[in-house]
Amino acid sequence: MARRRGTMSDEFKAELAKELGFYDTVQREGWGAITTRDAGNMVKRAIQIAEQALAEQRAR
Repeated sequence: MARRRGTMSDEFKAELAKELGFYDTVQREGWGAITTRDAGNMVKRAIQIAEQALAEQRAR
């Protein structure tokens, strides 16, 4: 199966990891070491942020 190129910047992923409390794992062991749950929570939070930004943009 081909790997898809990520759409989140490394900076944004790092911000999310810090917010969700697993950035230390990323620093020590890399992105491949995070749990599936952590990855899912990161995507979920990214979606929440995007939805909030869209709602704010529409309100203007």
